[in-house]
Amino acid sequence: MFKKILIANRGEIALRILRACKELGIATVAVHSTADADAMHVRLADESVCIGPPPARESYLNIPSLLAACEITGADAVHPGYGFLAENARFAEILADHNIHFIGPKAEHIRIMGDKIEAKKTAQSLGIPVVPGSDGGITSDDEAHRVAEEIGFPVLVKAAAGGGGRGMKVAMTREDLSHALSTARTEALAAFGDDAVYLEKYLSTPRHIEVQVLGDGRGHAIHLGERDCSLQRRHQKVWEEAPSPVITPEQRTQIGETCAKAMQDLQYLGVGTIEFLYENGRFYFIEMNTRIQVEHPVTEMVTGIDLINEQIRVAAGEALTLQQSDVVIEGHAIECRVNAEHPATFRPSPGRITHYHVPGGLGIRVDSNAYQGYVIPPTYDSLVGKLIVHGKTRDECLRRLRRALDEFVVDGIDTTLPLFRTLVRTRDIAEGRYDIHWLEHFLNEGEGKGKVG
Repeated sequence: MFKKILIANRGEIALRILRACKELGIATVAVHSTADADAMHVRLADESVCIGPPPARESYLNIPSLLAACEITGADAVHPGYGFLAENARFAEILADHNIHFIGPKAEHIRIMGDKIEAKKTAQSLGIPVVPGSDGGITSDDEAHRVAEEIGFPVLVKAAAGGGGRGMKVAMTREDLSHALSTARTEALAAFGDDAVYLEKYLSTPRHIEVQVLGDGRGHAIHLGERDCSLQRRHQKVWEEAPSPVITPEQRTQIGETCAKAMQDLQYLGVGTIEFLYENGRFYFIEMNTRIQVEHPVTEMVTGIDLINEQIRVAAGEALTLQQSDVVIEGHAIECRVNAEHPATFRPSPGRITHYHVPGGLGIRVDSNAYQGYVIPPTYDSLVGKLIVHGKTRDECLRRLRRALDEFVVDGIDTTLPLFRTLVRTRDIAEGRYDIHWLEHFLNEGEGKGKVG
């Protein structure tokens, strides 16, 4: 087992990792920018190192500074969390060159799954169902038109190196396609330094379903059920739940076993999430995230399995002792991402938290690094914290969530708490009737227009 882990991240995920390390008896090193000197994980870590000024490229993305922090403190492993360098294969290789363990997958798997085109090819070869589309990158408008005619309009143009909805455009008709290609390429080049795009069939009302997997790199892998992440704004998740209100036990078993077998064949190491669009009873692979997810607590709440703990253990070379039969889905869990944003316009709202009170009681969990007097910096992600609620049934979970949201107090800044208080009392949500477009329609055209915030 590792002796000392450097946490190469910030915010609530850094604190989450720190707590797991303490429970495993592992010493911790917090790194931080000057903007995060007063962060909770910095206060609680055994050691801390300032690695640069607020801009991420000069601190949390600064690999030489992170290496120096490892050498200064004697850390023998690095946990990257999510975001920043979590899916950077070169970072994993550089750490290995310095005899420092990367708590994550093998670099080759990060690289494969980080390229949407290669990821799709790999998924298909492993027996995972994929969305109909181009076999690889589109090299010309003529090729794009030919592929689009084969799979049928509407089609989705996607950046090969993309994520978060950037470099993604819908072409409803043949006339729309050239403009969609040009716009997607321009966005992809600006966001990722790579203008490669590919085409997929556009699904009109899908749900976003993801399957949590865990492997030990030795050919043993399991799945831990699915999460429904369909409530999104501009392709950014705001609410996740498990199990999905629309997936049957038979479907759960089938797609879960397919994903677990694929990870066994790949000899995948660590945690990962295989993401799908789901429509008319069918799953279509869209991508794989080779890291811990923001929404991992949802799975922990319904399985009782500590994913960060397991991630650290297998990264240290331990065999995965969990068998598929050990994974039992009990009850229902929902996570709300509480962001420092206006609840209706989603305008960022950095600043000082003047009053802070989190809800409590049975089945309530809050993952947050915030506290009264803490300043949400304008430089990073606006996540204040995650409210995760568990109940024996979805109905009990929703009732418990209503109560918890009413107790949650964050003053001094705008947050998305009013949005969730509205959603949890909305009929479509109560009945589980929503898809990936539902939230934007609700806010812009539906009953939520003008009522939130």
